[in-house]
Amino acid sequence: MARKRPKKEKHEENSEGMMTVSGHLKELRNRIAVILLVFVVTVVVFITIAPTLVNFFTEMGTRFGYEFVFIAPQELLMQRFRVAIIGALVLTSPVILYEVFAFAKPGLTKNESSTLKLSLILGVLFFCVGLLFAYYVAIPFMLDFLIGLRTETDYIKESISVASYLDFVLLLFLIFGAMFEMPLISVVLSRFGLLTPNMLNKGRPYAIILIFIVAAIITPPDIASQILVAVPMILLYLLSTLLSKIFYKKRKAKQAEAEADMDEDSSDEEEE
Repeated sequence: MARKRPKKEKHEENSEGMMTVSGHLKELRNRIAVILLVFVVTVVVFITIAPTLVNFFTEMGTRFGYEFVFIAPQELLMQRFRVAIIGALVLTSPVILYEVFAFAKPGLTKNESSTLKLSLILGVLFFCVGLLFAYYVAIPFMLDFLIGLRTETDYIKESISVASYLDFVLLLFLIFGAMFEMPLISVVLSRFGLLTPNMLNKGRPYAIILIFIVAAIITPPDIASQILVAVPMILLYLLSTLLSKIFYKKRKAKQAEAEADMDEDSSDEEEE
């Protein structure tokens, strides 16, 4: 008995030139594979330089008189792996965002595509600015303030584990990096019409309260550290409101122009 010929694979596009569901799934699979490959390679690279990175972070503390210990045999090794994974996630985040953008690009308008493309570039820049602010301003201030508390007592000696210290420092780096993304997020949401200046103005009192609550949670229990975190966040919120107002006005102006063009076209058709 003759074998049946296998059915031919369906084309990736239908008769209207639109990508099929299987085509979308195949593209999604390929983009996820790229992300995983880049992440794995980046983790391997970071593992090789993890000891240097751990020394870099701990050296920040030694400037202020900190002395570090590790209280479990595997603690130092595990911290190196953790630093490698966090570093790889941060470094590959632009690749992840780009792959998401590239997957969604066919469904975006030209203006939306340009906005997201510019946001990817500025997002990396703003995140780096947040890291620099944490490195040069926030973290040195907090480390100096906290180590100064030991002078209040003669019988308490600091014995800080590498794990607890890196928890503190890495968390601050990530928080300030993400915090400086606030203006960019407001611009993107305003361009898409999901956020308005009126919403930000009405929510300002609640946002300020929430900012101080978050600052109290993520910082040591002292007023100076809370103010150091809260004030930049409030300034960034005000900047976000200003930028939202500018870009929301541009969006409304473009919508008004588009509606005017549509009215002209309809009036011309009626005259004909």
